[in-house]
Amino acid sequence: MRSASITVFLKRGTSASIIAAAVLTGVWAASGLAQPPAAASGLTFVQAGRLLANPADGKVETNKTVVIRDGHVVEVRDGFVAEPGAKVIDLRNSFVLPGLIDSHVHLLSQQGPATRTEPVTKTVADETLDGVVHARRTLEAGFTTVADCGGTNEAIFALRDAIKAGKVEGPRILAAGTALSAHGGHGQVYGFTPEVTEVIQSPTLCSGADECRRKTRQQIAAGADFIKFHATGGVLDGGTTGVDQQLTDEEMVAIISAAHSMGRMVKTHAHSAAGINAALRAGVDSVEHGTFLNDESIALFKQHNAWLVPTLIAGDTVAREAAKPDTYMPAAIRAKALQVGPMMLDMGRRAHKAGIRVAFGTDTGVSPHGENAREFGLMVKAGFTPIEAIRAATTSGAEHLRQPDIGSLVPGKQADLIAVAGDPTQDVTILEHVAFVMQNGVVWKHP
Repeated sequence: MRSASITVFLKRGTSASIIAAAVLTGVWAASGLAQPPAAASGLTFVQAGRLLANPADGKVETNKTVVIRDGHVVEVRDGFVAEPGAKVIDLRNSFVLPGLIDSHVHLLSQQGPATRTEPVTKTVADETLDGVVHARRTLEAGFTTVADCGGTNEAIFALRDAIKAGKVEGPRILAAGTALSAHGGHGQVYGFTPEVTEVIQSPTLCSGADECRRKTRQQIAAGADFIKFHATGGVLDGGTTGVDQQLTDEEMVAIISAAHSMGRMVKTHAHSAAGINAALRAGVDSVEHGTFLNDESIALFKQHNAWLVPTLIAGDTVAREAAKPDTYMPAAIRAKALQVGPMMLDMGRRAHKAGIRVAFGTDTGVSPHGENAREFGLMVKAGFTPIEAIRAATTSGAEHLRQPDIGSLVPGKQADLIAVAGDPTQDVTILEHVAFVMQNGVVWKHP
């Protein structure tokens, strides 16, 4: 058993260079696209029958042309116009709006019956290639920017960088890499022999403020765009430790202060009110899930101007799976899913009613990749208007992720835009059927 464990370690520890040198460089050619431009060059005129250029104001205009040069919006003109020699994209029968932003995904994985054994059956190369497939599905679904909130450092950073370099098709990625967790908590590996567990255990488990501070700095040094930590237990880990607070108040302060001092925002996975409130008091920038938030939580969100990323589709997905008589979920996970999942929609209602700042996020990887837009319908079910839900995935998402160059189609912004048939400000579920995708001026999907 020990020799097998060492083999797993070598496979997972040495794959990054193989990926960078061999795997990723071949993906572009396989896609059939001619070249991997960082941004489209020259002048492009996108003729839009209806245009929601700035979801912040909610104004839908008709018969407009978005003028794009070198991957950025130059201006928006009245009417359907063009210039000799320029590229013209005819979306006169479509509704055009900014590319969507998902502030919580996991591109490297997909929850299912094999999830428990994948740590010992998949290499980092396997994870990266899974990420390539999932990234393409995400982009085709209209999501041009995502925040990946937890995955193997080598794989997710390689995927992020390959997309940025134009070697792989996918959304712009901001990546946390491996999330920080308490020993014995949500990030702990369960269910294997001690020899195997020792090899595949998360490298970012920490106990005590000093160790948590050190792990935070190491993640930043490894390439993390932001820091993610688990304040509480989670639904899909194999433990029986529940979903209450797991990291101490002092450990959270250490993580957040270390990240902030090095210019990184911090997101926390949190279900219980105690964990949510401790993270907010410690100065966290964003709470992911927020299932059992209470009145104190709402006050703290407002006091600290923090964001909530509700991930309603994750709760819906785990609750549906747990309710199946033949579910693949082990008993411990099934019990947590039946407890937490049904609570999340009500949490969304209370958060909306209270006026907490909300950014769109799905926890995709729990739900299937490419179905991210199903979150919109659940948000509306929780009381958000369609335009509020759209804002959460555009202008608010950009503000939340501190990406001032995206989120709207006003001059100077990056040319990330999508098109659909119908009006999503009236029926937001239309966004589940995106027909056209442009990112940074490059067309990735066309009807």
